[in-house]
Amino acid sequence: MGEFATQEQLPLLGDSPEPKSGIWPAQWIAAAIERRDIVAQDPISRDQIQPSSLDLRLGSFAYKVPASFLPGREMTVQDKIDLLGEEKISIEDGAVLRKSEVYIVPLQESLRLRKRVSGAANPKSSTGRLDVFARVITDYGTEFDTIRERYNGPLWLEVAPRSFNVKVRRGSKLAQIRLRRGSPRSGDALLKRLNEEIKIVHAEDAPADIKDNGIALSVDVRGDPVTGLVGYKARKTHECIDIDQVNAYDVDAFWERIYRPERGGIILHTDDFHILATKESVAIPDTHAADMVAYDTLVGEFRAHYAGFFDPGFGYSPGGPNGAKIVLEVRSHEVPFMVEHGQNVGRVIVERLATPTDRPYGADMGSSYQRQGLMLGKHFKR
Repeated sequence: MGEFATQEQLPLLGDSPEPKSGIWPAQWIAAAIERRDIVAQDPISRDQIQPSSLDLRLGSFAYKVPASFLPGREMTVQDKIDLLGEEKISIEDGAVLRKSEVYIVPLQESLRLRKRVSGAANPKSSTGRLDVFARVITDYGTEFDTIRERYNGPLWLEVAPRSFNVKVRRGSKLAQIRLRRGSPRSGDALLKRLNEEIKIVHAEDAPADIKDNGIALSVDVRGDPVTGLVGYKARKTHECIDIDQVNAYDVDAFWERIYRPERGGIILHTDDFHILATKESVAIPDTHAADMVAYDTLVGEFRAHYAGFFDPGFGYSPGGPNGAKIVLEVRSHEVPFMVEHGQNVGRVIVERLATPTDRPYGADMGSSYQRQGLMLGKHFKR
């Protein structure tokens, strides 16, 4: 741990008389680990620290529960689990979590947040691309993936595989946490200026649609100009995917390829899971971080994208060329729905960093999805 920055080097992490708001960069996360504001059962490794987030690791066991839940203001997560009285499963050396079941897993990391510091969690991109719900829960919590200001306590993860059975073990990383000081979200005027300078969101045939503190993204159903490949639909299978394996599984054993329709759009049948991509490309400078608003009923009865933060440096190179597609995890609810080319699916929400990160996203730090186009998770053979 000695290679990390120290508290003295980063005085703004404490209760400074002139606090600087923004998303915590990698070096601030490292300093909080040194200061033991972030603690863990096993030592936190350097590769858990991302440009503006921290990967969270599963503990040694999981509880199978009958339904998703939040503990509410009067209970801890353990209180709620004890009330449900469900099965406790060891995952120390690996265990299969089955689709359509809900599990609660204690995470190895715990937090001791300070004044004006709060957090948000998100599934890792590779988790979302396997159609696995992974949502962080806190004691006395009333919202998923939300860590309130000054929270002091353990973290838990709700895990609900949807399309595939998945094998996990102690130390598997399914989710990540982002910490922020104050409220650093960018307004429309700043987004317009940033987009003019950097092209955070870029489409060849249309100007950026900026409103409500975000930049609109739409879906691509024309696909690759040569092959016509538009996306993938998860096959119905009982085969298992090991969450920690990379480049290990045959694509066609788990996915059906979707090609450009002759006319119209792609019909999303109820509860089928699809991997698609945005029409636009996205580039996040290393002074900012971003997320995507996952679901808006006004654009149709489907959910698009529920995994992965956009780290500073995602799709970005000083001097260009810039831009990477956003991979969309898409599922229709209630009724089949036709999604058409250029249809809005969500918005990129951009927030400034408190200070530039010392570990921008990119190939130099082993990032899996830099310069991505339409791409399945890293578990599948390229």
